Amino acid sequence: MTDIAVIGGGIGGLTVAHELAERGLDVTVLEAADGFGGKARSVPIADEPKALHGEHGFRFFPAFYRHVIETMERIPDGDGTVADNLVETEATLIAGTDGTDRIAETRTPDSVRDWLEALRPAFADDLPADDVRFLLERLLYLLTACEQRREAELEETSWWTFIDAENRSQEFRDRLAYATQALVALRPQIGSARTIGTIYLQLLFGQLDPTRPTERVLNAPTSEAWIDPWVSYLERLGVDLRTDAPVRQLAFDGRRITGLVLADGETVTADEYVLSVPVDVAPTFVTPELRRAAPELARIEHLDTAWMNGIQFYLATDVELTRGHQVYTESPWALTSISQRQFWSGYDLDSHGPDAVEGVLSVIASDWETPGIVYERPARECTREEIATEIWEQLKVHLNGSTVRLTDDMLVDWVLDPAIVAADEGVANRSPLLINTVGSLRNRPPADVSVENLTLAGDYVRTNTDLASMESANEAGRRVANAILDRHDYRAARAEIWDLEEPLVFEPFKRQDRIRYRLGLPHPAAVTQSLRTVVGRRGRSG
Repeated sequence: MTDIAVIGGGIGGLTVAHELAERGLDVTVLEAADGFGGKARSVPIADEPKALHGEHGFRFFPAFYRHVIETMERIPDGDGTVADNLVETEATLIAGTDGTDRIAETRTPDSVRDWLEALRPAFADDLPADDVRFLLERLLYLLTACEQRREAELEETSWWTFIDAENRSQEFRDRLAYATQALVALRPQIGSARTIGTIYLQLLFGQLDPTRPTERVLNAPTSEAWIDPWVSYLERLGVDLRTDAPVRQLAFDGRRITGLVLADGETVTADEYVLSVPVDVAPTFVTPELRRAAPELARIEHLDTAWMNGIQFYLATDVELTRGHQVYTESPWALTSISQRQFWSGYDLDSHGPDAVEGVLSVIASDWETPGIVYERPARECTREEIATEIWEQLKVHLNGSTVRLTDDMLVDWVLDPAIVAADEGVANRSPLLINTVGSLRNRPPADVSVENLTLAGDYVRTNTDLASMESANEAGRRVANAILDRHDYRAARAEIWDLEEPLVFEPFKRQDRIRYRLGLPHPAAVTQSLRTVVGRRGRSG
């Protein structure tokens, strides 16, 4: 039997353990923290039965997530599985500061009218006609470009440049440039057109697929609904799960890993080693010897991170807002939120917090660099208390337009992500998030690196999803499991890996573009009519 030692018990590491333990392999998971789940886990704020919990941010499961959903379907929970704890959303509130709200339906369409309503936010009446035409042209460009062109050209172009955001209306920028940043860790000015465009299309396709819910959330805090049942299942499979077990270094003899040295001096040996630590931690394990043996490991340190952290506001009133997410289009800190209790059918809030708490508003701040409206400083330069106050005030500005939804007397307590800690100037972040940037694909290592008994699992590994997410981490864990099974010639079935799906009707165009790319010819829509019009206007005005 092959022994596997996994460093890190986040989504990637637990996925490796799951896939290999189900196939009869002996797995040990070493986690530095006091619990499993990484950024996905819930964190009790106090050591008491009714303690409130904090989280890195609310969980979001769009339709194109397949790997992590399939794993959840294989985790027993009561009479069903963890996947039964997923609840479909119905609508997203797009709130501005002018008191005008837009509602984007997220329910799975079951009629032509529903399909048109699902598409309306992308092609709404408030977008100028030129912008709508340009958007259609850009999306068709993406859908008809071959993979080689996407990786060579679109990977080197920012989403901001690709959609000509500087020359478009503010409504267009709000819809196309900032919408993806609000829900996933993508920055329009620096993220690649390849990645952001692909994810935007996947989100759009998810609204039109009647076979899958457009987006889902959990019916309880993440650890209770998912991580705890997962850990229990892995323990029943025989996985040795150790918390408070930080690994200090990898012992390497120039050809293979010979052991793990823990912080307390203990050495752990195995046949296979999996490095499944966050992107900001991974480079600390890469010695000069490992760099020479596996150059792809050296490139991890060139990947960029950003801050995208959450806060939970505990309210005396259950403010539902919409049965789904809220996007605050003019918030300087790029806020999104979800009113949790309406979804928490599997969670008894009365037994987990003060008696006065009736509602939970979970908020994520995606921009920590722009000054706020209260203290006029970026979030990273504020104290934890100032961050809470600032976010609360930004919410009120967006939600209390024509109708007052939030008042100060509603606020019972708040819990900011524990990864945000006090520093000499403002705060520091112990858990930054990988962020996509132009050209970053070349720095994303494969799961199977050039050291014969070392693999990598994490959301920074090269995957089909190409996004800092639970889905990408789970896919990376599956790729690790398959690499280990291949190395040892196990006959067990391999973990399934899915490609991102796009409509088959565009395949002939992609084949044509593949030929054009090989001949050194540009894509037919490399310069679109709308873009030429803008350039022409500039020339005439100049």
